[in-house]
Formats: sequence, C-alpha cells, structure tokens
Amino acid sequence: MRRKRLTLKIRSKKRFSNKKLKLPYVSYALPPIVLFCFCVFFYCHFFTSSPANEPPHSISISNHSSLAISTELIPHSISITNHSSLSASPPPPPPPPVYEKPNDQKIVYEKPCDYTNGRWIRTKRNPLYNSTTCVNLKESRNCIANGRPDLGFLYWKWKPSECYLPRFEPNTFLQLISNKHVAFVGDSLSRNHLESLLCMLNTVTKPNGFSHQSFTRWLFPSHNATLSFYWSPFLVQGVERNNQGPRYNNYNKIHLDHANMRWEKDMDQMDMIVLSLGHWFLIPSVFYWDDKVIGCVNRPVSNCTTDIGFYGPIRRALRTALNSIIKKKVKKGNGIDVILRTYSPSHFEGAWDKGGICSKTEPYRAGERQLEGENAMIRRIQFEEVERAKARAKELVKAKPKAEKFKGFRLEVLDVTKLALLRPDGHPGAYMNPFPFAKGVSKHVQNDCVHWCLPGPIDTWNEIFLEMMKNMAQAAEE
Repeated sequence: MRRKRLTLKIRSKKRFSNKKLKLPYVSYALPPIVLFCFCVFFYCHFFTSSPANEPPHSISISNHSSLAISTELIPHSISITNHSSLSASPPPPPPPPVYEKPNDQKIVYEKPCDYTNGRWIRTKRNPLYNSTTCVNLKESRNCIANGRPDLGFLYWKWKPSECYLPRFEPNTFLQLISNKHVAFVGDSLSRNHLESLLCMLNTVTKPNGFSHQSFTRWLFPSHNATLSFYWSPFLVQGVERNNQGPRYNNYNKIHLDHANMRWEKDMDQMDMIVLSLGHWFLIPSVFYWDDKVIGCVNRPVSNCTTDIGFYGPIRRALRTALNSIIKKKVKKGNGIDVILRTYSPSHFEGAWDKGGICSKTEPYRAGERQLEGENAMIRRIQFEEVERAKARAKELVKAKPKAEKFKGFRLEVLDVTKLALLRPDGHPGAYMNPFPFAKGVSKHVQNDCVHWCLPGPIDTWNEIFLEMMKNMAQAAEE
C-alpha cells in the first residue's frame, strides 16, 4: 500500500508540472493575436469605408469655388463630387444651370462662361482625330504627314479663366444641327475652320460631299444635316488678286456696297451662317462704292492717290454683309442664326512675302504677347459692327405688327483672336509641303504662318462653337 500511494503522489506531481509548462506558450500567443485583430479593425474602418454611391478605394474631392482643380491631371480612378453646405441654413435659391462634364462629372457655373480669356495648359490627351480617321484632310494642313518632327503642339489645351471648356462631342453637334443647313462664308481660314469640324464629325459618321461652282457641300443623312462652304474672302463683291495666268492682276478690286451674290442668293436655304473676314483686305486693293473708286491700300495703281488703309473697308464690308442678312431675313420675318468668327492673327517672323517664317514650338506664356495693333483693331471693329447690327435688327422687329410672326434673329461672336494669338506653334510653317528639308536646307522655304495644322489649336474653335450652339438651343427652349 505504501508503494502504491507513493506512486500516485509521484504521478500527480508529474501532471501538475506538465500543466505548469503549458501556460507560458499560451501567454506568448496572446499579444500577436490581439495586435492582428487591431490591425484588421483599423484597416476596415479607415481604408475601406467610402461615401454613399461612391466606388470603394476611390478618393473624394470636394469641388469648391475657392479651389481650382485641373481635371486634366486627375486619373479616372478619382471621382469628383460637389457637396452642399453641411451647416443648417435657410432654403437656397434655385441652382444655376448644371452642365455635364466627361465621366459623369458635374460643374455648376455661377454665370455664363467667357471663353475669351484664359491660357494654354499642357495635356496628355490625344487629338480627337488624325490623318487616318480624317481621310479628306487637306495636304497643306496635314503637318504630321508632311514630316513635322515636333509633336508637342498637339498637347496643349485652352483653359478659360472662369470656367471649364468640355471636349468636342461629335454626336451632340450633329443632334444640334439635325434638319438644318449651316453655311461657312469667308476665306481659306473659314475653310480651315470647317475642315477641322468635318474631321471631328468624321470620327462618328462619314458625310456625302460634293462641289458646285459657288460652294462645296457635305450631307449627313443620319441627321438630315448639311454643312457648306462658300468662298467669299471679302463677304462683298470683288475680284481677288491673281498673280498667275492670263487674268493677271496684282491687286484686289472690292465693291464694298454689295454683298457677294455667291452666298447671298442661297441665304433662304440657310439656318445658320458662320461669317469671317480679314486677311484679304491687308494686301494691295482698290475699293469701290457705287462703282466709283473711293481709295486703296498700298497704292497698287497709279491713278489711286488716296490710301485709306484697311480698317474702314473691313468695317464697310462687314456692315454690308450683315445688313444684307437683316434685310433678307429679319424684314421678311424669317429666322436665322449668325455667328461672326473674329480675326485670326498670323505669326510671321519677318514679312510674309519676303521669306517670313514661324519657327516657335510652344505657345506664348502669360504676358509674353499682348493683343494690340491691327489684331486688336480688327477684332474691335467686328464687335462694334455686331452690336450695331443687333440694334438695327431689334428696331425692325419692334416695327413689325404684333400679329406678324417672327421666327427670330440671333447674332453672336465666336471670339478666337486672343487664344489664337498665343499659338505661334500651331501653323504648318515649312510643313505646308511634304518633307521640305528632305534634300537639305535650301536658301528659301515657303512658310504658311496663317492657316492651322490639323489636328491643332483650331480644333478649340469648334469646342467653343459647340458650347455656343448649346447655349443658343437652350435659350430657344426657354
């Protein structure tokens, strides 16, 4: 018995000692487990929570008027939302119009947008089109295909000082011109403007184009829409300078008192006219009024002794063109929309006819170039004549009997002068012709510092043009 009891005591001691050995291992495991639980809680609470209706793992940025954010630098994984005030306050007044931004972003404009003032900022986005998607691109504007080596001019975007300028939406533009005829009337810069527009629209649909003696026309059957171009560099009657062929004459003959019949006779078929003029008045010209010579510029002929410059003739020609539209449309009670595109400056370094070039590869910086001289004066004349025409049209509408229906007359300015002035890098320059330096650098290479590369800065004109059309459509519904 004694042995058995002794054995039991020994065994009981062994069991006790085993339990004592197991306790330290459990205590060592507890701290890592607690730390792991804390990390999981911290991660779930701070990193995976997101506002309602917002995708997880995104960053929410409030859009306040005091903070300017360039969305060009924001990746698509970041959402931008507008938050109203969090504090209690009386019911707010009705909100201003809301305009859609890409990626379902919304921006509220407190006042109508002024696209005139702003600056060019760098962008990483590619142009909307290229020479492949726009097969009808004019060779002299196709700078990249002609061998232009620097492509930096493609990656700048116009940023207005007070608002956002959306990218051009071809489908929206086509919807706005459905069942309408939009006519561009002017010189080769007007055609350059329309070529840019056609290239943008070509990204969604291909028009049917054909030429006539007095115009070129593009039809969009899907929207029953028509775009056309009427060559009329003076807007009024005239004979252009011709340096070649049997009809040689080294100056223009411009009749300032008669609108050009080439476009005037088709006015009743037009729903919108985009007018422009300028550069053709700067070269040697003789001006007529009532078939009598009233002066000239640069005195191209010996019997013209009165050099009246080109400001007065530009004003008279524009007034004649606008008066013709008012007479044909407003007096008859037929509605029409008229857009006057302002003067587009050239950027020749030196005289344009004496080997001038445009070699810059970047836009002018803020304060580097001011709007002055002939660029400012021609733009001013255009604004003044538009205001005069509006006043005259208003008087005619008031004079009409109340029972007489009037479809409306709207005249607006597409102001591109300032933003175009800052882009000396956007012209074809020597690359108006294919590979101008393929055989080395010759003594003289012709440069084009008036027209614009496609794609290029001129595409911005159509972005603004589209926003103007949106506003006009909205005003018509109110």
